[in-house]
Amino acid sequence: MSGEDYECSRAACRNRATHQVIWRNPRIHAEDRQKIWLACDDHVDYLSEYLRARDFPVDVKAGLPE
Repeated sequence: MSGEDYECSRAACRNRATHQVIWRNPRIHAEDRQKIWLACDDHVDYLSEYLRARDFPVDVKAGLPE
């Protein structure tokens, strides 16, 4: 899969992803387990704030997974 094939993880959004929203649920995931949602420019703030509102550790990185 090339970087051009990655789509935003926001429901119903089909925009090309440009960021990684890296997170974990500390109640069920060990510290070394991370999940990644992909986000377009329009939804990166929405997705990261959604997770932060639930007190999940969140890190946002520009670019896509290699």
